[in-house]
Amino acid sequence: MAAPRVWLLWRIGVFLAALAPLVFWGCQVASNAAGPEPGNYLLLNIGIGGLCMLLLTLSLTPLTKFTRWKGFALIRRQLGLWTLAYATLHMLSYALFILGLNWALLGSELIKRPYIIVGMIALIGLAVLGATSNRWSIRRLGKRWKPLHKFSYVILGLVLLHFFWVVRADMQEWAMYAAIAALVMATRLPPVARTLPKLRYRLSR
Repeated sequence: MAAPRVWLLWRIGVFLAALAPLVFWGCQVASNAAGPEPGNYLLLNIGIGGLCMLLLTLSLTPLTKFTRWKGFALIRRQLGLWTLAYATLHMLSYALFILGLNWALLGSELIKRPYIIVGMIALIGLAVLGATSNRWSIRRLGKRWKPLHKFSYVILGLVLLHFFWVVRADMQEWAMYAAIAALVMATRLPPVARTLPKLRYRLSR
């Protein structure tokens, strides 16, 4: 009985940790502490939060191999859905604060800002992965499920491209996230992935 209770507490803790930034940003806006453009404040922070969630989700597999702790594997789907939630909120923030829910402006925005198209493709990809992350889909898709969910690597590239276009005037922050993404992806290369359990053993000696 103790183990299921521990895993439940672990999942609740992860849920609260993922929710906390959204609550904080909302409180900042409500208290007029988000600067002169609270809409842009929410749009940018939620977008960066979504990128962080995606990086955390992709890091869970190498962390599991390195530590052999199944707690990381247990929250993979949970963090994946949080990534989708952040991406959806990012899109809704754009629609509300930039478009003012005036969808007639979307066509001209797509021409002026093609990074929006890249972001929308990434969001659609996340929605597909979120919709097929349940057990029924795993059974239904069979061997096709893993190749489909490897599209998350492509989504990471699209999100980084989207972010690059947005902040190209200041590359320092983007370069930091790109470096983290490169490290996460490097741990998934077969030669590196095979050495992770061995590295843990060597460090523990």
